[in-house]
Amino acid sequence: MSMPTRRVPVDWMLLAIVAVIALALLFDFTNGFHDAANSVATVVATRAMPARWAPWFSAFFNFVAFFVVGTAVANTVAKVVKHDAEGVAVVFAALIAAITWNYVTWFVGMPSSSSHAIIGGLVGAGLAAGGLAAINWGVVRTAVIAIVASPGVAFAVAFLAMLLIGRIQRRWGVHSDAKAFKGLQLVSAAAVSFGHGANDAQKTMGIMAALLYAGGYIALRPDGNLEIDWWIPLLAYSAIAAGTIWGGWKIIETMGLRITTLRPSSGLAANMGAVAAIFGATGLGIPISTTHAAASSVTGSGVASGQGVNLKVVAEMVVAWTVTIPSTVVIGWLMFQLTALPGAAAFVAVGAVLFVLFGWVAWAMSKALRADDVAAEIPSDEELREPVAVVPRIEGRGPAM
Repeated sequence: MSMPTRRVPVDWMLLAIVAVIALALLFDFTNGFHDAANSVATVVATRAMPARWAPWFSAFFNFVAFFVVGTAVANTVAKVVKHDAEGVAVVFAALIAAITWNYVTWFVGMPSSSSHAIIGGLVGAGLAAGGLAAINWGVVRTAVIAIVASPGVAFAVAFLAMLLIGRIQRRWGVHSDAKAFKGLQLVSAAAVSFGHGANDAQKTMGIMAALLYAGGYIALRPDGNLEIDWWIPLLAYSAIAAGTIWGGWKIIETMGLRITTLRPSSGLAANMGAVAAIFGATGLGIPISTTHAAASSVTGSGVASGQGVNLKVVAEMVVAWTVTIPSTVVIGWLMFQLTALPGAAAFVAVGAVLFVLFGWVAWAMSKALRADDVAAEIPSDEELREPVAVVPRIEGRGPAM
């Protein structure tokens, strides 16, 4: 006589959370390749490291941050939407907004902020779910202030560092392509990569933690922060490192070759500016844009080195930075509205959006630039033999491409 089979009820909430965590890791992957240029661009542009090796170098130091850094930035991101309003649908809509923005800006080769994309997505979805009262406006205000402050700090530090390096060059007769500059550039690029992992991987950690809290799987600590188990940062750091390895060569091309002409000396100055801004913000628990910091640093070193900057590219970057949060707010709001449609209409509408989005993503990635494509554009040592001026100037046009 056979015993009756007991059916185990399906935990639909758990399945939804697992699916959205997978989506969060996809966002983290896009963050990795979208922001790989932050440290890779300078060492590739100056030939301090072969283009093929640079993403692996950066990914290693992205992941090393897992063993060192805490969760302050993660908890800041988790508080953008108040915990009582932050459900699976809100996080899902925010992630679709951020992933869409990352792929669109990567496709056109425009350095923009993954951090502000996810914050904008959370705000839009949170507004759709619970109105103005659902948003922690203090956290949003801090992020908006960082939009202005972090590029300013990075630009200023890189500008001053380049002036100091220029004085050292004149005083001791050190060439811009000296091996010492290339060695220090690798050290500083490692620091930028570490800082990128330390700040940006935590954004995905915060999203995953908020999602698990909404499902009742983790709790708040007495200090109001979320309990974040070890496996959450392990997954987040692994995903961002994998994205960095894949590379984001279109953005690397923009940051390394189109803003200004970098030499090992100016590449070192650029990395110093980025390190100052990224480490400062991470220490304060502020989720800044590492892309804003890195691009501003390249601009600052280009001005101070006398190579000039491509004002058209800089203006395009500033426009992209300005519209990131408003654009992702709108996308996040719309995606949440689709999830709230009655009955099967929600599944049909959301499924159609995902089908179109990921179909386009697959096509775009198949057409992506590769390491060899960018390496072929880098000026040879012979083309850069002329001495570098150290008098600051700004030009309307950048280096010929």
